[in-house]
Amino acid sequence: MGHLYYGNLPDPIEFPDRLLAHLKVVIATKLRRHESFTLSWRNAAGDEGGRSTLWIEPSIPLRFVFGSKEPEPLHAPTLSELANRASSTAGLTVDLDAVIPFDVDTATASPPAVIA
Repeated sequence: MGHLYYGNLPDPIEFPDRLLAHLKVVIATKLRRHESFTLSWRNAAGDEGGRSTLWIEPSIPLRFVFGSKEPEPLHAPTLSELANRASSTAGLTVDLDAVIPFDVDTATASPPAVIA
């Protein structure tokens, strides 16, 4: 599992490494363009509350920490879908339990259900 450190929150937010790798690319792209958006997810069982949302903007510090030493391979259709959702008025909502494919013909593949 990976961790997203957001602003001055004392505790990191836990995301699966594979999902966090894709989020890192989408978030970095949006912030490079000075575009703000929301990132939401349903909390894991046992966590506080039912769901969480972060306001992602360039002035708030972020740090991505991955559990695995090797970088996760990226899935282009998933990146595209996440980027489209991040640009929508509803913001980006992700499913923490979604499985992102590893090798697939990206010319014909549809994105997995990483969007909640």
